[in-house]
Amino acid sequence: MEISKDNKIALVFGASGLIGGNVTQFLLLHPAYSKVLVFVRKPLNLEHPKLVQHVVNFDKPETFKHLVKGDDLFCCLGTTMAKAGSKAAFIKVDFTYAFEAAQMGSINGVGQYLLVSSVGADPASRFFYSKVKGELEVAVRKLNFWSLHIFQPSVLLGERNENRFGEQIAGKIGRVFDRLTGGLLTKYRPIEADVVAKAMVSAAQGLKPGEHVYPSHWLQGLAAEIDQQLLS
Repeated sequence: MEISKDNKIALVFGASGLIGGNVTQFLLLHPAYSKVLVFVRKPLNLEHPKLVQHVVNFDKPETFKHLVKGDDLFCCLGTTMAKAGSKAAFIKVDFTYAFEAAQMGSINGVGQYLLVSSVGADPASRFFYSKVKGELEVAVRKLNFWSLHIFQPSVLLGERNENRFGEQIAGKIGRVFDRLTGGLLTKYRPIEADVVAKAMVSAAQGLKPGEHVYPSHWLQGLAAEIDQQLLS
């Protein structure tokens, strides 16, 4: 497989979300990418010479699978139980749509798949959220990517278009607890969404074959590399 370092095509699933929106912005600014394809339910209120928007029905992947072609596929799809309304609806977004995006990319020869998972992801977890995330990690590992990157952020901080009160409270509690314990629970410290996004875009430039997993507390260091890349 020929791996490109520049003039790349990026693909983004979940571009309307908190991490995905930031990923899209950083990709548009990054000199390594000539085109950024986003797959969305509704058009983004965003225009850029590099940006191509594909408005799709995620329940009908056969109608757009031929469009999932490029170099780096960023999957930032995700919801909450409260928003999904049921376990089945949650699984559809956080597992089915994300896995189908990966599957389409793998079949079409996409080189790198970069997935937003979660801290604590484990297919054997007693917690439903962590179990689903863990099952997705297991599933995408079986696909044929030259390079697979899995990011496991803790509770996200940042401005959202929707209100996730639980995450806001968890973020405040997490920051206080981390201070009180002197950083003992660094792995679970809340993290800014733009830091996760920067880490994802930065990791894609490393062009490292194989499987790579990034715990939440690794992301800050990885994200720091992006500023230099954007200036190159």
